[in-house]
Amino acid sequence: MNKKGLTVSMIFEAESANYGEGVGNVTALKKISRGSGDMYTYISRQALRYNMVEQMGINDTPLGLDGKVIQFHPDASIKDSAEIDLFGYMKTIKPTRTRAAVARLSNAVALESFQTDLDFLTNKGLLDRYNQNSETPLSGGNIAQSEIHKSFYAYTITIDLDKVGIDVNDNIEIGNQVKAERVNALLTTIKFLYRDIKGRRENLSPIFAVGGLYDIKNPFFENRLKLNKNYLNIETIESVLGYDQIVKNHTIVGLTKGILQNDQEIEQKLNAVGIGEFFNRLTEEVSAYYRED
Repeated sequence: MNKKGLTVSMIFEAESANYGEGVGNVTALKKISRGSGDMYTYISRQALRYNMVEQMGINDTPLGLDGKVIQFHPDASIKDSAEIDLFGYMKTIKPTRTRAAVARLSNAVALESFQTDLDFLTNKGLLDRYNQNSETPLSGGNIAQSEIHKSFYAYTITIDLDKVGIDVNDNIEIGNQVKAERVNALLTTIKFLYRDIKGRRENLSPIFAVGGLYDIKNPFFENRLKLNKNYLNIETIESVLGYDQIVKNHTIVGLTKGILQNDQEIEQKLNAVGIGEFFNRLTEEVSAYYRED
């Protein structure tokens, strides 16, 4: 099978979508800092993987224990499980077997800096209801604070198409039609991805996407999507397209209009199509790749 990789870098807009360990009654967002001193919240690749697997309906791989460590069952096979086919596994029960993920995700990192905004929370509603019906009313109630951040986020997925459906540990290779179905199911899930958190459902569906299928397995557009006051930096993307004719010829750009300030410029200079058409063209190319091989 010809070596070929798929990579897509995307931007979506969301609010406070991944929390880490809090301090006292303050719930803290996951965040990183840059050399400038600015902080950026992020959604971990593990959180994105969790939502993708759950929404694909493939989170049913059998589990087992090595001591007290939960892991995939030693008998779990990529033949029956798209989850470990796409995202890999480590089975530590001897003989130890490891299969690297063929679908790899980056963290989704905010494109706008975190300004330490806090939400103040109480359970006053429950306190009032309790006191109305209690002979021993309480005072105060419970108070909590939660960091909040609304921003555009960017992340990248890369898939080694020639390694999907192949497990040398178990000497298994599934049929090309199933390989195509698994990859295209993942792409469809990404197109409509969402995340449930703290009573909210955040829409992680991309409003901008750039990528394609390439003979070179490089995440060309990872860390190359930059926003400044809702303007996408087109020059950076054009510079990447200039790396090689292969990159330019095989790249597709998708855009949801009416969100970014320079969407007309994006459409004209990058030949952007709608997000729906972007994913349709990707899935058609994936299907064609597996038909040819």
